[in-house]
Amino acid sequence: MASFTDLIDLASERLGGAVLAANDEFFAPKEALLKQSAPEWREGAYTERGKWMDGWETRRRRSAGHDWAIVRLGAPGIVRGVVIDTSYFTGNYPERASIDMTSVDGAPSAEWLSGSEVQWEPLLIETQLEGNTTNEFEVDSRRRVTHLRLNIFPDGGVARLRVYGDVIPSESIFTDIRETDLAAMTNGGYVVECSDMHYGHRQNLILPGRSTHMGDGWETKRRRGPGNDWTIVRLARRGRVERIELDTDHFKGNAPGSVMLESCDIGSLSGKFDAGKVEWRKVVGESPVQPHTWHHFDVTNPVVATHVRLNIYPDGGVARLRLFGRAV
Repeated sequence: MASFTDLIDLASERLGGAVLAANDEFFAPKEALLKQSAPEWREGAYTERGKWMDGWETRRRRSAGHDWAIVRLGAPGIVRGVVIDTSYFTGNYPERASIDMTSVDGAPSAEWLSGSEVQWEPLLIETQLEGNTTNEFEVDSRRRVTHLRLNIFPDGGVARLRVYGDVIPSESIFTDIRETDLAAMTNGGYVVECSDMHYGHRQNLILPGRSTHMGDGWETKRRRGPGNDWTIVRLARRGRVERIELDTDHFKGNAPGSVMLESCDIGSLSGKFDAGKVEWRKVVGESPVQPHTWHHFDVTNPVVATHVRLNIYPDGGVARLRLFGRAV
């Protein structure tokens, strides 16, 4: 797997990503492009228009041109790589694809975005695709973008589109008088590493909203030796964490027995980070937690931080972590 796939999927429907328009979706709807689930195959399943396919699929083109779909990113940001997944499209995938990008304020309509006023720039040049494959492409871009246009040549089907990169929110949310969730994925928070994520991915901790089921949080395997599990969050901005919310929603027989939080300050979020070489300060001392419960902790002596480490004892699952404070 390419390294960029460990970044945030900016187009994720969990963050509010949506396919706003497509010139054609005769065989399969455009909305399926951003489904959170992996593509599936249904043997013998047909609709009144043809074989049921889990993705976006256009009709066979009999005229010049190509097909396209416009995506609103759930979180604006800088794109580092894309995955054009053609799973189960074997004789009906596009030969080639390209992606254009733009950045626009507000919430423009699908009609406006489909018109001639939008200034699109290339993100991924026209590139060969393979069928039934997760086609991965690293891109070199430094521009913050809000919308993408996926072009397929000349027609066909794409199961999923993933757009990995760095979240770049509006700077207006970071003021010294406004409390902000400095860990939130949509604000630019990122879980840089963890001791283990056997059952649930570390980035689930900072997703928007409450968890939907036990697999929608961060969960480690059962620890059989000494020590404890942990995860480290890089804050969206250097700031003071003043209160913390920790949710063990859905973890009923596998919540941690207790938790402890520490912080460190490396001065710059772009600086080199080595968890073993920084000075960690206790933010919340070891405290018992309950299964399937939303916990609240006030920070008695807030300090400036760039990273926060959540320690869980000895192991288990946490659904969500919120780190509220003010950027400095």
